[in-house]
Amino acid sequence: MPALDAKAILEGRKPGRRSVGLTIGIVISVICMLAMFAYLLWSGLAGGGVAGAVGFVISLFAAIIPVAILIPLILMLDRLEPEPGMVLLFAFLWGAGVAVVVSFILNTAGMAFVTVPAFGQSMGDFVSTAVGAPVVEESAKGAVLLIMLWRRRYELDSLTDGVIYAAMVATGFAFTENILYFLSSYLSEGAFGLGFTFVLRGLISPFGHPLYTAMIGIGVAYAAINRGGGRMVAPVLGWIGAVVLHGLWNASTAFGWAGFGVAYLVLFFVLISIIVLAVQDRRRQVAAIAHFLPPYVSTGLVTPADVRMLSSIPGRRGARSWAQRNAGQRGRKAMKDYQLAATELALLHQRLARGVARPAWEERRDSFLALMHAARTAFLGHVQQPAAPAWAPAATDSGFLQRADFAHVIAQAQQQRAAQQPPAPGAPGAPPPNPGQPPYPPQQPGPGQGW
Repeated sequence: MPALDAKAILEGRKPGRRSVGLTIGIVISVICMLAMFAYLLWSGLAGGGVAGAVGFVISLFAAIIPVAILIPLILMLDRLEPEPGMVLLFAFLWGAGVAVVVSFILNTAGMAFVTVPAFGQSMGDFVSTAVGAPVVEESAKGAVLLIMLWRRRYELDSLTDGVIYAAMVATGFAFTENILYFLSSYLSEGAFGLGFTFVLRGLISPFGHPLYTAMIGIGVAYAAINRGGGRMVAPVLGWIGAVVLHGLWNASTAFGWAGFGVAYLVLFFVLISIIVLAVQDRRRQVAAIAHFLPPYVSTGLVTPADVRMLSSIPGRRGARSWAQRNAGQRGRKAMKDYQLAATELALLHQRLARGVARPAWEERRDSFLALMHAARTAFLGHVQQPAAPAWAPAATDSGFLQRADFAHVIAQAQQQRAAQQPPAPGAPGAPPPNPGQPPYPPQQPGPGQGW
């Protein structure tokens, strides 16, 4: 039988299909980013000739350094359920392209036609920096998070997910903006100016933009995972928080080192709060795994020992290493697919309990179960005498090393892949009487037996 498309199942799309909207968004973002790069290169040539072009290249590489530091730290926030790579890439490129271009145009126009004519050069610059820029830039960055709330709300399983996407957008924005600042410093003050600006923006305050926009991400994620009137105002409150933090930081430059110190302390407090939020979300995800997976024990796909393994980052890491020792790289990939599918299954039921489940959630449930089964089968096909897993007393205590009759789920998933149609009415996967509770499989599943 053909192999299941693990990536498509985990991302919640039909096998062989790519999101047209996501592809268009990436293309537009790349075009905007390249257009901004071209403008900056032209500015370098106009301001310093060949030396200006060299300054652009140096600025580009200098701007990559904070990105290389930030992105791994951002992705560490939610390792239990990693977000789809293409969506993360889109978020970064939107920040680096669309958000920067929109902000550059509106900020420039605002200074030329609004703030400077109304307040004069000195006060106009300050108003633009402390008020205009935060409003414009956080709106430009936050727009893509609203798009995600509209088109991909089911990717947001926790407040931490909102922080991750917001931080990716903001990191992309800071990347292109840093090139602009580095190049301007290089053209006006030479290598020393570029170095000073790099230390200030790239080393001392690289978390600035991610922390501002994280407020919007938290508001958007709250709206995605909750019901009630609060979800309507949460994104607005998040945007206000982002603008206030951004404005506080920008305005602090007018008050010397004292103002800078106060703003830095505020942002440090926000950073600690986000870390605490991520820890709490991790605990809630672990609790979801422990609560919603045990009803599937009777399928043979998961055991209490496996639940303990799935609830721990070190346990997951150790399981992948164990699988690789037993069956090579294929075994490691099979274990990773199993872990991700099991986690997504638990989070699916968590959304059901909250009353915010996606339509046709039964298809998603059966697809995750099929992937868990296929992952075990792929692994078992390469294991002659498996060693007992470290997280289980014996090899037979882990569902990963048991063969259970789950052919009806596999057949259903493969039929969906071939026909790219939803299952017919009455097929396995009918919703349980209470959609807020997980389906309880039969204690002894037999050939062809449903739920």
